[in-house]
Amino acid sequence: MKSLPISLLILALATATAFAYDPSPLQDICVAIDDPKSAVFVNGKFCKDPKQATADDFVFMKFRNPGNTANPLGSFVTPATVLEFPGLNTLGISMARIDFTPSGLNPPHIHPRGTEVLVVVKGTLLVGFVASNQLNNMLDHLFTKVLYKGDVFVFPIGLIHFQLNTGETPALAFAGLSSQNPRVIIIANSVFGAKPPISADVLTKAFQVDKKVVDDLRTKFWYDNN
Repeated sequence: MKSLPISLLILALATATAFAYDPSPLQDICVAIDDPKSAVFVNGKFCKDPKQATADDFVFMKFRNPGNTANPLGSFVTPATVLEFPGLNTLGISMARIDFTPSGLNPPHIHPRGTEVLVVVKGTLLVGFVASNQLNNMLDHLFTKVLYKGDVFVFPIGLIHFQLNTGETPALAFAGLSSQNPRVIIIANSVFGAKPPISADVLTKAFQVDKKVVDDLRTKFWYDNN
């Protein structure tokens, strides 16, 4: 049998890698469980013995109640990742409930390991994401839209995105994400609230501002609404 050309092998490997976010499951269920006896870190969670799994492992009830939006951002995210919902382990999905006060903001952030699809259940949301510099003549292009009840919007994996309640009443949205543990990096918090702090020389040059501005921003309380 003739061997495949190296170009096809590279293409096949690149294609496989492109789809390898969360690993595919090799069993029907793998309810997450912490195993203090293990000294080896794995990319995911250990599995409960399937014989000990119950229906309660596959139900999440915290979406019943609104999140506490009495905070500087006027929003609150209730996550349902594998960390809160063990039945998601190995399934490659998670969800979140997002509550907003009028003018409430889910600030610019990224999910490094998951694409997000958002559906508005109540209210009006201004949403958007910023494309990377790979698009010709569209450097840092903003894709933005005002959403109403029943509308759906998708935020591609790893791109900066946000949601703002532009209505006069509270808003509610639910998000689905393509990872059991997508995590969240809030841009302002990470840049100005990093511990230990990022060098002021780096930030003044990156943002083209005086050091006094950087020092002032570092004194802010960067609230995490998750």
